Parts: sequence; C-alpha cells; structure tokens
Amino acid sequence: MIDTRRLRTLRAVADHGTVTAAAAALHLTPSAVSQQLAALEHEVGHRLLTRDGRGVHLTAVGKIMLGHANEVLAQLERAEAEVAAYTSGEAGEVTVACFATAISAVLSPAIAALRETSPGVRVRVQDAEGDHSLAMLLDGQADLAITVEYRGAPDAADPRLSRRPLYAEPFDLVLPRDHPLAASATLTSLASETWIGPYPGNPVHDVITFACQQAGFTPGLVHCSDDFRAVVALVGAGAGVALVPRLALRDMALPGVAVRQTPGPERRVFAAVRRGSDAHPLLRPLLAALREVAGSLGTG
Repeated sequence: MIDTRRLRTLRAVADHGTVTAAAAALHLTPSAVSQQLAALEHEVGHRLLTRDGRGVHLTAVGKIMLGHANEVLAQLERAEAEVAAYTSGEAGEVTVACFATAISAVLSPAIAALRETSPGVRVRVQDAEGDHSLAMLLDGQADLAITVEYRGAPDAADPRLSRRPLYAEPFDLVLPRDHPLAASATLTSLASETWIGPYPGNPVHDVITFACQQAGFTPGLVHCSDDFRAVVALVGAGAGVALVPRLALRDMALPGVAVRQTPGPERRVFAAVRRGSDAHPLLRPLLAALREVAGSLGTG
C-alpha cells in the first residue's frame, strides 16, 4: 500500500525541483526526503525521478504518480473538511498568506466582518508576495493564499488548487507634480523617463514590464522598492515616474505627485486553497467574507 506521506514528498520535490528545497518546505532533512522517495519507488516498482545537475526531474512514471498524488491529496482535504463540518468545527485558526495591499483592502475588513458572523474563526496573517504565498499554501504553511496572476503562476486548471477570483485592480501613472506631462501623460509618452518600481521577482514588476513592452519600450528601472509608499515618495522627490496599483494609492498621502488614471495594465487578485478544502467550516466563512468585501471595492 502506498503511503500518502510519500505522495506529499513526491509533490514537494516536483514543486521545488530539488530534494534540499523540498526538505526545507516539509521541515525534514534531505536524507529523510530521499528515504521517502526511495521507499515510494520501491512501493511503485519503478524509478520516479532522474537527477539533472543539482535538480531532479520526474520520469514518465513519476508524472503518472504525481497526477494520482494530486487527486489523493485533494480527496484527503475533502475528507478533513467533511469531518470538520460533521463535528461542527466552527472554531479554530486559519493561516492566510497575503500581500500587503490586499491585507489592507480585503483581508482586514473580512477579519472584522468575521468577528460578527463567525467569532470562532481566528485568522493568522502572514505578509507574503504573490509568488511566495502559493508556495506557502502548497507546502502547508498556510491554509489560504491571496495572490495575483503572474508569469509562471499555477493556472486555474491546476489540480492542486481551488481558486476564487476576488477583484481586478488597475494601475495608475504617478508622476512628479511639476512634470511637464503631469496632466496629460500616457504610458507611451513616458518611454524615455527614469522609472521606479518593485524588484525583479515581484509579480508587479512583471506586470509593469509587460505593459511597457506592449507600449513599445522597456522601462529604465533605476530605483527599486517593493514598498509602494517608498515608490511614491521617490516620485514626489522627482526621482522618476511609476505605475502603482490603484488600491495601494488609496488613503496614501501623495505630497508632490500627480496621479493619472490611464488605460493600462491591471492585476487580477484571487484567493486560493488546496483543492478539496473549499468546504472546510473554517475556510468557508472566510472565503465568503473575502468575496463580499472584494465586491464592494470599486477599483474601476
């Protein structure tokens, strides 16, 4: 009989690409992960992995097993959700990995609403960029992730995840108030400007770069910060121009800057849980509260 713990190990290795990274995610030693994989190969009777330099790749049989692992683990999540529902598990803690703007815009109001509707649900928040929050969810470090569409993100058909769209957020141009184009700037008109934005690897960096490329240029990104308040402060100091998500500008002091709403990129924000856990009595009210808050945002 195949041990489900070994299936989790196989999926972690497939997700992370190395035994060492998978071990860190699973809070195991690399040797323990290797032993789990060797035992699984013995159970299956076939090699599941091949080594390529420092990384590993699934064999054809390994890919077959990964597909079944996703189904089995999703079914286990459903079983846990049903048992929790049967025992009316309406009290407990949910860990949410979420990026800063969404913490302010949707997660915090949802937590406030839950205090009235589901007071037994306690939410533990971990600030994480979109590309990190999904990894935390899949590794079991979070129960729910709020993240954005980004290059390389798992798509809606990913068998490991269930996704719930929340909102689409436009980006606005932010320029120094005394900039000659402060009242009329378009993305194309700022092609030769110095740009300020997040570091490569941040999903917003990809959105901005792609939007500029679609407009016919590559932005000259000179100043980098993942903190949008810092980005706006640099714009106000005359250091350059920026594209900033609209909700990040809400309730922010904007000294010395002009904000232009112009046709351009947007980021699509969604909530994700491990497939099969949607009906868990702790997650169900939180997902409902998030959708209700997101529906009232008015980001357009």
